[in-house]
Amino acid sequence: MKPLLLCTDLDRTLVPNGAEPESPDARPRFRRFVSRPGVTLAYVSGRHQGLVREAIAEYDLPVPDVVIGDVGTSIFRVTTSDWEPLADWQEEIGRDWAGIGRDGLAERLVDIDLLRLQEPEKQAPFKLSYYAPVDVDSGALKSEVEARLALSGVNASLIWSIDEAAEIGLLDVLPAGATKYHAVDFLMRRLGHDETTTLFAGDSGNDLEVLVSPIPSVLVANGHPEVREQALRLAAASGQADRLYCAHGGWSGMNGNYSAGILEGIAHFRPDLATAPGIDAG
Repeated sequence: MKPLLLCTDLDRTLVPNGAEPESPDARPRFRRFVSRPGVTLAYVSGRHQGLVREAIAEYDLPVPDVVIGDVGTSIFRVTTSDWEPLADWQEEIGRDWAGIGRDGLAERLVDIDLLRLQEPEKQAPFKLSYYAPVDVDSGALKSEVEARLALSGVNASLIWSIDEAAEIGLLDVLPAGATKYHAVDFLMRRLGHDETTTLFAGDSGNDLEVLVSPIPSVLVANGHPEVREQALRLAAASGQADRLYCAHGGWSGMNGNYSAGILEGIAHFRPDLATAPGIDAG
């Protein structure tokens, strides 16, 4: 079969930890599918390594071949014995921060009252993460942060998302080249794949850059309606409408949420795999 690099977000995409119900057989079917030869599985998450490992154990997820963690700032090749970081990825993204470390960036933002540093375990060498009020003007907040960092020659990417369960806003400050899209694109080309053999799945605002990119992508049915509207609008504006599929349920008797939506997206973009063992009910 033609190979497939399947890159999927975890929380509320593959991991069924949102408010919507999960189709009962979806995860077992997903596990069967990704075990097929020719399928390379990559998790793309805001979680750090420890929390990715916890998700795999708690939700009985298949062990991936690669983990893109910390919102794209780390990439690990996963083997039976170790998680091996890709050092050339960190070298590549590190240039954007002009030699200023994470703590140095935090000092430049310390007097922005709306920002509160997240816990130490949620930080990473190239990821500076904050909490903010859920109802803040995120555009204005990002503009202020960008202006502060630009004074120091820092080229940053600011990712805004919402933790709906905790009702709090999340702001990640990353090197400009360290978004989920750049990490997926880097991995795709490093492994010898292209847009015809790669698929991304996501659900939230921090997945938008990939969802509206040339990489074929599926937004699972439980994705927030505002994210769906924004993704459809941006994909159309950039000429990528045919590269975005919004799962809606009904395919193969499943509801399109979480892993059911991922499988629905695979069937849409890769009809040659629609009856492959695992993706179908058998």
